[in-house]
Amino acid sequence: MAEAALKTQDSLSCPICLDLLKDPVTIPCGHSFCLGCIKDCWAGDDQRKVYSCPQCRHTFTPRPVLNKNTMLAELSEGLRKTRLQAAPPAADSPAGSGGVECDICTGTKYTAVKSCLMCLLSFCEAHIQPHYEIPAYKKHKLVDATVGLQEKICSLHDKLFEIFCRSDQTLLCYLCTMDEHKGHDTISAAAERAEEQQLVESQREIQERIQQREKKVQELRQALDTLKRSAQAAVEDSEKIFTELIQSMERRRSEVKELIRAQEKTELSLAEDLLKKLEQEIADLRSRDAELKQLSQTEDHIQFLQSYQSLSIPSETADLASINVDPHFSFEDIRKAMADMREKVEGIYEKEVKRISKVTKIQTVLIPDPKTREELLLYACDLTMDPNTVCRYLHMFESNNTVTHCMGTKNLQPHPDHPERFFLCGQVLCKESLSGRCYWEAEWGGSDDGTVAVAYKGISRQECNLKYFGGSDQSWSFMCTHYYGSFKHNCRETRISISPSSKKVGVYLDHKAGTLAFYSVSDTVTLLHKIQTTFTEPLYPGLTARLQGSWIRICDLH
Repeated sequence: MAEAALKTQDSLSCPICLDLLKDPVTIPCGHSFCLGCIKDCWAGDDQRKVYSCPQCRHTFTPRPVLNKNTMLAELSEGLRKTRLQAAPPAADSPAGSGGVECDICTGTKYTAVKSCLMCLLSFCEAHIQPHYEIPAYKKHKLVDATVGLQEKICSLHDKLFEIFCRSDQTLLCYLCTMDEHKGHDTISAAAERAEEQQLVESQREIQERIQQREKKVQELRQALDTLKRSAQAAVEDSEKIFTELIQSMERRRSEVKELIRAQEKTELSLAEDLLKKLEQEIADLRSRDAELKQLSQTEDHIQFLQSYQSLSIPSETADLASINVDPHFSFEDIRKAMADMREKVEGIYEKEVKRISKVTKIQTVLIPDPKTREELLLYACDLTMDPNTVCRYLHMFESNNTVTHCMGTKNLQPHPDHPERFFLCGQVLCKESLSGRCYWEAEWGGSDDGTVAVAYKGISRQECNLKYFGGSDQSWSFMCTHYYGSFKHNCRETRISISPSSKKVGVYLDHKAGTLAFYSVSDTVTLLHKIQTTFTEPLYPGLTARLQGSWIRICDLH
C-alpha cells in the first residue's frame, strides 16, 4: 500500500515544480504538468516557434493547445485534501506575525516548518511531506523555516550559493567559478565555515570588547562620582575662603577708615585750638587799638601819660613764625597707597585664577585626543628653560624662553658648573615636568632644522655627542629639516616626508594614555607623527639648537 501511495504521488507530481499538479494539463507526448509551469517553460520558446517537453524533450510545431486534464485534477485535489487531513495539529495553525508563512498554502497561510534551498520555498507540515516521501525530493537541501531565501541565490545565474571565494571574500554559485571567478581560490561554504570558525572568533572578540567597554564605563562612572564630590568640596572651600577674604577686606576697610578719621580729628583739634587763640588775640588787639585811638584824642597830658604806659605794654601773642599752614593739605598719599594695593591684589588674583584654571582641567581615559589647534590650546602649558641644564654653547635670553647657538670654544657661555648641565650638544630642558595632558609649541630660525623633545629627568648629560635627544630609551625627539622630519627614540629613527617644511612645531602629550604627537603649526595644525607607548616617569620638554647662529624658542600660547 505504501509503495502504491508513493507511485500515485509521483504520477501526480509536476516534473517542473515537483509539487502536486495544480490545474494539470497533458501535452501530446503524454506527460502532464501544472498549467502555470508549462506556460512559463514555453514562454522562452515563442521566438523559435518550436516547443519541447521538459521531461522527454519531444518537440512540437505549432504550440499544442493546453486543456485541463479533469481526471488528474480530481486525483491531485483528493491527494492534497488527504494530506491536509493527515497533517499534525500544529500545521493547522495560521502563521503568526513572527512566523514564516508557507508558500504553497492558498487562502489561510499556515506556519512553515522547513525551507527548501532547491525549491526556494517554505513549506508547512502538510506541504513538506513530498520532500520526505518522494525520492526526487529527498536530495533537496532542507533547513529550518527562514525568510530571505532569495539572498541565498546568485543574482546572475539563479543558482544556490554553495562556494566561497577566498580571493574576493564573497559567496558564489558553481557557475560563477566558471566565469568571472575562474582561477580564484575557492572552497565550499561549509568547509570555509568549519575551517575558519569565524562566528566563534567574532563572538569572542565582541565579548572581549563588551567587557573592555563595561570596564571603561565603570571607570568613567567612578570618575564622574569623584569629580562631582571633588567639585562640590572645591566650591564649598572656595566659598569659605572668599567669605573669609571679604570679611578680612571689610576689617581692613574699617581700619583704614578709622585711621583716616582719627588723623582728621587730631589735625582738626589742633587747628581749632590754634584758631581760637588767634581769634581771641585779634579781638584783644582790636580792643587795645580802640583804646589807643580814644587816648590819642584826649587833651589831658597827665591822663595820656598815665594811660598810655599801661596800654603800650604788649600782651602775650602766638608765635606766627611757628605756624605753618599748607593750603593744599590732602590725604593723597593714602589714596595712592590704596590704589597701589588694589593693583597688587588684582595682579595676584589674576595670576592665581590662571593657575586655578589649569589645575581644574579634568582628564578621563575616554576623552578623545584633540584634532584642531583650538582643542590643543585647551591643554597649553607655561614653560621656561632651566638655566641649570643649558649647554655652554647656548646663550639664554628673553626670560629663559629662547636660546641661541654660539659655536666655538671662544664663545662658551659663562654658565656655572652644575650636575644637570648638558655637555656640548646644544641642548636644554625645561623646569616644568609634564604628567597629564599638555600642549606646547616651539619655533626656530637661523638654520633649516630644529629639534623638540621630551625626556626623563635622568637623561645622560655628559655623553651628549652620542646621546642627543632620542639617542637612548630616556627621550623622544622630533627634528624638522627642509626636506624631511625625523622621529627618534632609543637610536631608532623614523623619517617622515614634510610638505611644506615648517619652522614651528606643536607637541601634544597625554602622559597617562601614553600618547605623544608632533604637529606642523601654521593657522591650523597638521599631524606629523604620533606614537603610543607607556611612560613610567614625568617628562620634561627639551629643545636643541645644533648649528652656529641657530636659535629656538618656546612660544607664548597665552
